[in-house]
Amino acid sequence: MVFAGQGDPRRSMTLLWRTPDSVATARTAPGPRPGLSVDVILDAAIAIADEHGMAGLSMRAVGERLGRTAMALYTYVPNKAELLDLMYDRIHAELATDHPTDGGWRAGLTAWAEDLWGFYLRHPWVLQVSQARPVLGPHEYAMLETVAGIMHGTGLPANARRRIISALFQFIRGTAQTVAEARQAASATGLSDEEWWYARSALLTEVAPDFAERFPMVSSMETEGAFQLDDETRPYLEQEAWETFRSGLTVLLDGIEAARRATPTDQR
Repeated sequence: MVFAGQGDPRRSMTLLWRTPDSVATARTAPGPRPGLSVDVILDAAIAIADEHGMAGLSMRAVGERLGRTAMALYTYVPNKAELLDLMYDRIHAELATDHPTDGGWRAGLTAWAEDLWGFYLRHPWVLQVSQARPVLGPHEYAMLETVAGIMHGTGLPANARRRIISALFQFIRGTAQTVAEARQAASATGLSDEEWWYARSALLTEVAPDFAERFPMVSSMETEGAFQLDDETRPYLEQEAWETFRSGLTVLLDGIEAARRATPTDQR
């Protein structure tokens, strides 16, 4: 886990919002300029993070990818802390901001949630950036503006909409995190999912012969087929997370509809 917002606040915010001051600084500061820009540096940094995660990211690695030294980058991006803020915000520009709501708020929220789920899986390093320190960049706000606009169509009070938006973000991020970590587990541990489960599940009946008596509800779910997946050809945890995402999103949307019905019309 890494924390954004650790660089110089003024420098980070002016770069994020591309104020005239930030552009002028990049143009007039000494150092090699040809072929480099903030955007070129960010594209290289994002490519590294997509391939190697946050552990592989450094100013030196970005410089090497661009055929430059790390020092050549500092004219444009002061240090790694500001680089992280800029990367995080820039990558969110990939998200759609115009989900159609012709089918109502429910269709709009479904499309938005599916878009965000896919975004997290394309860029799992984003999930390694803590939500405790928001970046406060324009694309991060555009993401919030999009879902806030869809939620406005529910007619719910503003404080209810804010809580629901937070719940949606946490739910989508959490289920996507499971997939991202499952994909990283084999390389990080040296064992495939199948090898890991076989080595331990085979021992469960030996070390806990009374498992069914001790955990009757879990055991009954097993006998009733609760752990059988819709698609057995996909890795177990990935498929389970996808099914959780779909069913959980349905429950959340049903809850929003129930909240709408329970809210007096004059309070919407």
